[in-house]
Amino acid sequence: MNDHDILAAFKEKVCGAVEIEKKGLDRYIVYTPFAFDDGDHYVVLLKREGNQWLLTDEGHTLMHLSYDGVDIFKGQRGELVKNSLADGGLQNRSGELVLNIPDGQYGDALFSFLQALSRVQNTALWTRERVNSTFREDFQALMRESVPADKLEFDYADTAHDPDHIYNVDSRVKGPNSDLFVFAVASAQQCQNATITCYHFERLKRPFTGVVVYENQESLTSRSLAQISDVVGKQFSSLGQRERIKQCLQTAAGGG
Repeated sequence: MNDHDILAAFKEKVCGAVEIEKKGLDRYIVYTPFAFDDGDHYVVLLKREGNQWLLTDEGHTLMHLSYDGVDIFKGQRGELVKNSLADGGLQNRSGELVLNIPDGQYGDALFSFLQALSRVQNTALWTRERVNSTFREDFQALMRESVPADKLEFDYADTAHDPDHIYNVDSRVKGPNSDLFVFAVASAQQCQNATITCYHFERLKRPFTGVVVYENQESLTSRSLAQISDVVGKQFSSLGQRERIKQCLQTAAGGG
């Protein structure tokens, strides 16, 4: 593949915001919109080792997470990290995360690589202090109030294509023609997870409309909001827009 074909494969399988920059012989920086919760972007490079093309983070991901003093390879957390890497086909080479690209499948490889990095970061977040919030409970209560039980499903995943429930939708509203995927977003990481999940379903050519309900939209960065705006059709700044949210849900379910 030439540079143009590689970039086209990345854009098709991941998103149109991906770019590449040549840095030396058989070495490219891959720019994506995906980032850690502090705003630093994932480091991704495409390079050749011998006759093999691969993707690597050059040790950046685990180094970045180590700034929090978290040992993500201990206990149950460590098992989940190892499983996340194995599921994506990544190798941990003394802290460097690497994915060999099989048979010219550049786009699929980049998608798997980014998803694995995101899952590793999510696992690391377990050890950080969280502010207790009733946001998710209030969100689910509003969903139940607005949508008939036979048309509502929480924590939905397409098990035929995603048996491990990697790409979960907070709430699925079954519509007469296509589904409404509703995400409850209270943090930058949840915003990014929702973005990646929507890209996953776009990649499967699954008809749906994405909706986001924020705990507090003003608390998120402009970068996070810009990324998710590319893949969802409607956004609500908080549960304070209760009546507008209910109308949206009831219309999608065929009852409004």
